Amino acid sequence: MELRQLRYFAKAAETRNFSHAASCLNIAQSSLSQQIKHLEDELGTQLFIRDSHSLQLTEAGEVILPYALRTIQDAEACVDRITDLRKLLTGTLNIGVTHSFSPILTESVISFIKMYPKIKVNIVYKQMNELMELLSNHELDFVLAFKPIQTFPNVESHILFQNKLSAIVGKNHPLASKEKVSISELEKYDLVLPSKGMQARNAFNNIVSDCDVFKIRIELNDVNTLLKLVRQTNLVTVLAEDSIYDFSDVKAVPIAVHDNQMSGCVHILKETYRKQSMQEFIRILSESIAVKRLQNNWI
Repeated sequence: MELRQLRYFAKAAETRNFSHAASCLNIAQSSLSQQIKHLEDELGTQLFIRDSHSLQLTEAGEVILPYALRTIQDAEACVDRITDLRKLLTGTLNIGVTHSFSPILTESVISFIKMYPKIKVNIVYKQMNELMELLSNHELDFVLAFKPIQTFPNVESHILFQNKLSAIVGKNHPLASKEKVSISELEKYDLVLPSKGMQARNAFNNIVSDCDVFKIRIELNDVNTLLKLVRQTNLVTVLAEDSIYDFSDVKAVPIAVHDNQMSGCVHILKETYRKQSMQEFIRILSESIAVKRLQNNWI
């Protein structure tokens, strides 16, 4: 049994199409079919039900698939370890980030690529649940996001800094002169809120009893657009206060509710190998101007 045979089998199981799987792997379809047939012969059982229209896993195929995926992941972990021994001269770092984290990330990314120019950095922006799914599937090395309200049993979260959920307004807005704002005060203003599912929106929904009392004019899932609307109108949005890092023409006014904390965290899979490049990136982030005042040296 060869690793490449397991890779071919796993890709075919994912795509349910030999032609598509071969294209994804940049090999000839005949090569993929031949190697899967060799694997079936070695195991003494058929792994796929083949016909002219579809490709389905047999019962044996369903049984072997998780073992094949685990073997592939273990092999990739071996490669990662060898790469680390090369002192970060090569490799790939896959980072998942929620939109609210974007303003404090740029400084660290620039520092990292200057220090380690041969490491490729892939950054994926999505909502929290989508990022956690990618992390669970080993498609991301870690996730930068605020601590979620719900728990993910296979994920451990390490706090980088503490934050407050805040009303974000333009410098000339009536709320800009306040040190804090109550929920009842927010009911007086037109709101442009993060879309449902975004972390700031989840946090906001968690502290209010009824969203229908608010004048929600717009909902959208892009923090930069939210801030542009706030700067150019009299609208109010709700985000973590550090979401406006490096924005001088808006103000974050903390919402006056009990235990108004949003913990900025690094999320990783439990009992998993930590790439050296990941640890170095987190070190750079924790020492950045954006977060060093509230850092937690956990890694």
